[in-house]
Formats: sequence, structure tokens, C-alpha cells
Amino acid sequence: MTLSSRTRWGVFQCEEYFLKLYSKMATTADFKNGLYLMYNGKPCSIVWFQHVKPGKGPAFVKAKLRNLENGRILENTFTAGVKIDTINVERRPYQFLYKDEDGFNFMHEETYEQIHLDTDQVENADLMKEGQHVEMMFLAEDNDERCLTCELPTYVELEVTYTEPAVKGDTASTSALKECTLETGAMIMVPLFINQGEKIRVNTEDRSYGGRVA
Repeated sequence: MTLSSRTRWGVFQCEEYFLKLYSKMATTADFKNGLYLMYNGKPCSIVWFQHVKPGKGPAFVKAKLRNLENGRILENTFTAGVKIDTINVERRPYQFLYKDEDGFNFMHEETYEQIHLDTDQVENADLMKEGQHVEMMFLAEDNDERCLTCELPTYVELEVTYTEPAVKGDTASTSALKECTLETGAMIMVPLFINQGEKIRVNTEDRSYGGRVA
């Protein structure tokens, strides 16, 4: 007896569903740094773990997880062998287009698809000017696809639009600092020898001065 095309399609869909389901099943034996998983309903990644086999009692795994939505580090102890839900996470390249009253608008650099993010979803947004390249981390599940983070490169190049004039003699020291305003409106501390109109590098991780741009 042969199966109808509709039945064969139904069987294929069931096989595909269980294949996806099986591929997402994992246990603590699969732990590794960088593994993405869902923990207490939050997308996380493993940043550290240790398998422990005590003299008495069951084995367990101590782990530190990074919440992908806010960057916070969580600590948890898992019973050895317990099942976990792994998730698919993708990094995608975007370019900042413009800001409006509701947030920020970006364009995918390969597909040209546009996306809007709220202000609180973009870290160090005041260091970002139009045309800036960023990298977004997406939760890429069949029933849940959303942006988790939007990250600027480690260094960005911006023009100093205002700062007090450099004082003669303060041409080498980088320990003495003064405040400056950048073209995006952000304010950071720079060495005394930096002048208005110069372009500088800014470290987006700690918002520190990273040198002049030649």
C-alpha cells in the first residue's frame, strides 16, 4: 500500500519536528563555554562551569551564566545529567540609519531589511553616529526571533566639537584629563592636549580616550 502525498508530507513534517526537538535536547554533559541555553525563561550563555563529584551524594555541575538580555552574571548549580534547553543565537551585521522619537533605526548590511530598536536596547547609544556599523545578537527560534543586544565596535572614531583649549606645555601627559563634547553629544574625558575639531578614538567598553585619529 502506498501513502498519499498528503500523508507523506505529514510524516515528513513529524520527522522534521522531532529532529529539531532532539537536536535541542542536551544535558550537563554537553556543557561548554559559549553554549547558549534557556535558563528560567531567559536566554543565557555559559561563561564558566565545573563538574564536581563529591565523596558522598550525587554529582553536580557549578556554572556561571551570562544573561544575554542584560549582561548580568548568574550562578547556578545543576544536578549532573539534568536536561537543558539549548537555543539558537545568531550575530548579524547592521548599520545605524537614524534616530527618531521612538528609538533607533538600523539596516541589515546584507539583506537591507530594516529594524527598529528602543532606546534602552542600544548600549552606549550616544557614541553612535549615522552610518555606524554595529553587531546585533538575535535569538533565532522558530517561535521566538528577537534582538537581544546591539553592540558597537570596541573603538569608534568621533570628532571633538567642544573642549577647553589646550594649555601650552600640556602636550604629552595623558594622566591629566579634561571634559569634552563629541559630535554625537556624548561627553567623555580626554587628555589636556586634545583640541576642538580633532578626531579621536573612543573605547566603547569603558568610554575612555583611545588616541588621536591620524
